[in-house]
Amino acid sequence: MKIILLKDVKKQGKKGDILEVKDGYGTFLINSKSAVMATNTSVSRLEKENEQKEALEQEKIKQCEEIKKKLEKLTISFKVKTGENDKVFGSISPKQIVEELKKNGYEIDKKQLKIDTPISTLGFHNIEIELHKKVFCTLKLELRKDKYE
Repeated sequence: MKIILLKDVKKQGKKGDILEVKDGYGTFLINSKSAVMATNTSVSRLEKENEQKEALEQEKIKQCEEIKKKLEKLTISFKVKTGENDKVFGSISPKQIVEELKKNGYEIDKKQLKIDTPISTLGFHNIEIELHKKVFCTLKLELRKDKYE
């Protein structure tokens, strides 16, 4: 029996996969609304849905590429308090970076920031941002000494 999965089924496949299964298991999946019978109509509907998803995905990637171009030109500056030998007190958190990006008009989630080491030294730092699974950009960050200490 050929079926199309409507949901991810453990050890069988992901949503949208077309599988060949035994009749009893196929009936079980269809009754539990996890699959439908693979007919010409349902296969063509699946293909149309996949084309629409692909078009939306390409549009999203295009938008992320535009944001990437703008972000890579941007440098975000933070004034930090320093102690002896210009040692920075604390470090810059992802939340602070996200807030600064919001002030500049970018809606980035802190989970999209890829920070390996704490940002706790004066100077320039590069932060990687995952805008999309296929689109990454590098943001320049500058830590400057606060002059009013």
